[in-house]
Amino acid sequence: MAIRVLKLVAGVGVAAAAGAGAAVAIRKTKKGAGDAAGHQQRSIKMQPLSDDAAEPAAPGTPEPPVRDAEAAPAAAAAVQQEPAAAAAASADPVADALKGNEKLFSEQELAIIRMLVEEGQAHLFAAWPAPGEADADKRRLLQQLVLLDANYHGGLAAYIHNAKQLLADSKEGRNAFDGYTPSVPEGERLDFGSGRFLQLEGQGLEAAGKAAFVLVAGGLGERLGYQGIKVALPCESASGRCFLQLYIESILALQDASGAAAEGRRLPLAIMTSDDTHGRTEALLKKHSNFGMEEGQVVLIKQEKVPCLIDNDAHLALDPSDAYAVQTKPHGHGDVHGLLHRSGLTQQWQQQGLQWVCFFQDTNALVFRALLAALGLSAANDYDMNSLAVPRKAKEAIGAITRLTKADGSGAMTVNVEYNQLDPLLRSTINKDGDVNDESGWSPFPGNINQLVLKLSSYVPQLAATGGNISEFVNPKYKDATKTAFKSSTRLECMMQDYPKALPVDTKVGFTVVNQVWATYSPVKNSPADARAKAAEGNPTHSATTGEMDIYKANCEALMLMAGADVGSPQEGMYIGIPVEEWPRVVLSPSFAPCLAAVKDKVAQGSLLLAPRQDKVAQGSLLLAPKSVLLLEGRDISVKNLRVDGALVVRAVPGAKVVLDGLTVSNQGWSWTPIEKVDSPTLEEAIRGFRVIRNETLELVFDQPGDYIVPQPAAAAAAADEAPAAEVPGDEAAAAATAAAAAVTAKTFEAVLAGGQA
Repeated sequence: MAIRVLKLVAGVGVAAAAGAGAAVAIRKTKKGAGDAAGHQQRSIKMQPLSDDAAEPAAPGTPEPPVRDAEAAPAAAAAVQQEPAAAAAASADPVADALKGNEKLFSEQELAIIRMLVEEGQAHLFAAWPAPGEADADKRRLLQQLVLLDANYHGGLAAYIHNAKQLLADSKEGRNAFDGYTPSVPEGERLDFGSGRFLQLEGQGLEAAGKAAFVLVAGGLGERLGYQGIKVALPCESASGRCFLQLYIESILALQDASGAAAEGRRLPLAIMTSDDTHGRTEALLKKHSNFGMEEGQVVLIKQEKVPCLIDNDAHLALDPSDAYAVQTKPHGHGDVHGLLHRSGLTQQWQQQGLQWVCFFQDTNALVFRALLAALGLSAANDYDMNSLAVPRKAKEAIGAITRLTKADGSGAMTVNVEYNQLDPLLRSTINKDGDVNDESGWSPFPGNINQLVLKLSSYVPQLAATGGNISEFVNPKYKDATKTAFKSSTRLECMMQDYPKALPVDTKVGFTVVNQVWATYSPVKNSPADARAKAAEGNPTHSATTGEMDIYKANCEALMLMAGADVGSPQEGMYIGIPVEEWPRVVLSPSFAPCLAAVKDKVAQGSLLLAPRQDKVAQGSLLLAPKSVLLLEGRDISVKNLRVDGALVVRAVPGAKVVLDGLTVSNQGWSWTPIEKVDSPTLEEAIRGFRVIRNETLELVFDQPGDYIVPQPAAAAAAADEAPAAEVPGDEAAAAATAAAAAVTAKTFEAVLAGGQA
């Protein structure tokens, strides 16, 4: 098993220009003999782009300064023109700044220093001691500066130039949307499980067979109170699946259900990582053999950080704890577009015949419940970009997808507008009341959640035209109303959803809203303390607690909508001060239900089922008692008649066709025990507020292909006569069903009687 790892360098800064011929390594790890870990590495040498070959910045981004490729920083003075007297005061400003330390550095490094001095950054070297003291630290700083210069499109001179312009705009309060008139964009609002939803889901399933997937996973779980990477966090406690496993299994299930696997086509996954998450993501994938994906099917692309800024003059910040390091912070998830372009992945996907790219975030377990409908709408309407969105209340603290049109008709775009910008924009243009709800009780402007579907045939040439660069913004926190000093350092940022700002006017951009938020969006991003505060304000908590409970709710609702299942009414619950709805703990694995239609007993419209497959659950066949547990894991499990009061787990390998027909389960089940009542909770338990205690479980495991009916009538009758009632707690029917099931399984299962710990 191996994971492709692409570490990319933009290569258009001073160092790239001065060091033409330097190698940029694209590392591929490959199973076999090599290093001690059993991996081989190979490097592909690539020529860095010269300034002449540099790709253009995204529209809306200030133009970088022009530099001669040989004497790199000579033209950088156009960015910050020094007074003539100051320029004449020193024959060599670099020598003045370095105070004899210039002999420590190569010509390439001196070119970086010269550019920085001319850009007003001499303070970076002002405290340096004489040569011979801290020389290693001085070289360390230069190595970092060379890397920062190479990683930013246009180099550090461009970064400083862009920062000065954006900081000036921020200080003056300039509105990026001045001159635009807002309106509600084109799109569609769907009810979860409706006929239209299922129709688009069917079209989306077909389109998914030619889709690539991109997971943005650059963040740690510190905001949650969790020290690991967020994609390693269990999305729910019943199965214990982590987010990354769920996502990969969902893609593999679509690969199978769409017919792509039968045609020999693999659906690729690219994961954008950061310094904080890259190594741990790679280790998680290796530990679990890519969770079933083949070698090379998963690719990691790592983003780099950008320098922090300490004032309106865009002076770069030294690290407060290290005078020989520039303070850096993430540039934002907008980097994903440039990384995909520079890695060559998008071009490769298009050459392989893929047509779509689906972007999703790291901790929204419900995204694949709605993604197919959005993909289907993209295919039906030929959208170049489609945002999967949620209903939004007026003035809610979430960005709004908005159509903006120039008053003079010279331009238009459909983009995300932040909530604090939308209200004044509406007041100044089309509605004196600003951002208000319409007759539906919701804002007409849908809420952005950064789940995107892009069409490859327009995405690839757009990336080629812009280099994948996304317009930037700056958000300094000022000390006072004069806006002359910052409370803390800031930096330039970019967001993935701002991609359409650079698109041509005639580009087709739309949205897909699923009206039931619980069905598609319940991210895990807030700590318990923050979640409690949001709950007190009547807002969604977006916590690990509600993220788990919403998975169970969405699966119960799917069974009710599609199969008429009786799951009872939800009960009110509370864990660590966070209120929740408690539904039966139902987990439908991606292989069992890759789409909502897969749980229907019959298809309402025959044309919507694009790939022949066995219907999963018969109408009215399923009854779940409150707080029961049902885990169905397997492609070919179907339910004809099932009653569960307790805990039932069914696992079946591919090729094991299992029919649950007439099975009744009655046992002590599992309990979600409040964390206050358990000893030594784990971090994963602490941020959820409970521990799962497995008191008693009926687990049916089918590890050999074949046809199985549980229970078989003859076996059930024989078991009822022979099995001692005390062997399996519960009523006589449950005991008979248990014994009968054991008679037909390829592997004997047993009821777990001892109280276990999750």
